[in-house]
Amino acid sequence: MIVGGQVIYPIRYAKKDVPVTAARLRKAVGFRADLIRRHGPEPMQQAFDFGLEELDGPEAHPDLGLLPEDVRLVLVAYACSMERGIMRIEWGSAELRHEDRYLIWHHHEPLVHSSNGSQL
Repeated sequence: MIVGGQVIYPIRYAKKDVPVTAARLRKAVGFRADLIRRHGPEPMQQAFDFGLEELDGPEAHPDLGLLPEDVRLVLVAYACSMERGIMRIEWGSAELRHEDRYLIWHHHEPLVHSSNGSQL
């Protein structure tokens, strides 16, 4: 969904109650990975430039061509299971670390609080 120049994209990152900082994609390629790399924030730490020519990487997922190039990505990351339901849900922006598929969060915050003030 695109709202105000932002792509809102939900992603289940765990089936157990773990912090969003533990979020990791199952695969380093495919739509989700390409979406995060193309529309997520600029990496906090740039890759080393050894002066070697870049090898041609795989083409980006074709469905990304449907999105305007200037939209930014907002991830809605949640941990849930069939037994416990939604245990955590946060939103924010993250980059995808190439070497291990972990999300590096630039900003994240809980999306929902319960009526007693605690996080859902």
